[in-house]
Amino acid sequence: MDEIPDKRAVKGRGAVSNQAGRFEPYRYRPTDDGWESDEVSAAPATTVFIDHSRGIIARNESPDVPFEQSINPYRGCEHGCIYCYARPTHAYLGLSPGIDFETKIAIKPNAAALLTEAINRPNYRCKLIAMGTNTDPYQPLERKHRITRGLLEVLAAHRHPVAFTTKSSLIERDIDLLAPMAKRGLAQVFVSITTLDPDLSRRMEPRTAAPRRRIRTIRRLIDAGIPTGVLVAPIIPVLTDPELESIVEACAAAGAVKAGYVLLRLPHEVKSLFKEWLQEHVPLKAKRVMARVRDTRGGRENDAEFGRRMRGAGEYADLIAQRFRIASKRFGLDRPMPELDTAQFTKQCADRAQMSFW
Repeated sequence: MDEIPDKRAVKGRGAVSNQAGRFEPYRYRPTDDGWESDEVSAAPATTVFIDHSRGIIARNESPDVPFEQSINPYRGCEHGCIYCYARPTHAYLGLSPGIDFETKIAIKPNAAALLTEAINRPNYRCKLIAMGTNTDPYQPLERKHRITRGLLEVLAAHRHPVAFTTKSSLIERDIDLLAPMAKRGLAQVFVSITTLDPDLSRRMEPRTAAPRRRIRTIRRLIDAGIPTGVLVAPIIPVLTDPELESIVEACAAAGAVKAGYVLLRLPHEVKSLFKEWLQEHVPLKAKRVMARVRDTRGGRENDAEFGRRMRGAGEYADLIAQRFRIASKRFGLDRPMPELDTAQFTKQCADRAQMSFW
């Protein structure tokens, strides 16, 4: 992995450093030998490599998530959200959860073919497929590679239900597929919004759509007949939690159906990356933010326990939960999303599949 020369904000990137992953045997400490230029390093370019996975559907049995199946078209995410709980997965590739996570992206160009094969197996049973649960399926690379688009075409052809979570307005490109699916009860979307402050968003989640642009996306999806909710995620103590009610109100005005939230999670390397970011961008609030994080995590900086990892525990976490319930009820976002229909799912004709052998 490439070591970022020092801990300075890199234009267009969220992480401040490229610290080694937890499985690496060596750690590197940048030093100034007197030959460093005073000029800020250029932003590292994004590079793409092929993920040769032989399967595409990931399955989980986590009791605190509302789905059993998910698909991740990409590994790594160019959005660069500093708080992203998926960052530690890059360590499995021998890459840094820091800058590498944002600039070294694995793509799955055969994803649509793998999905077609998987859902046409005799033992496949249709259950909701969630997308955007790890990295964003509509990150900037999707404009060129259209892997998410290909997956959605397969799901539409088989009348398979899907739910998206995204911070990107690129999802509007696929309204032509999503709207007919939604009319059949086969599609829904959650747009994730962390803050309404464009400057904070630019520094914290640099390559996502601007907050107000995401709100317009909610309106356009709703106008197209696609059930769309807002996910206030993550709520960051001190830094973004004062905006909770404002975000819910703005999304309700845009027509959102439902609201949900997730409290900031800091697993593995995300802890140190996030603390570096705080010191670089909001140094006067850094200690207060981390003190409140520990208040919600039993004195620790992260709690991975099912039932607590999404919402936290303690008085501060309870206060956020209460505020969220009141705001959701006040602005009419405490309703359930329409249920998605698995009964319409159709496999390819068995006779047609047999003919392909001849």
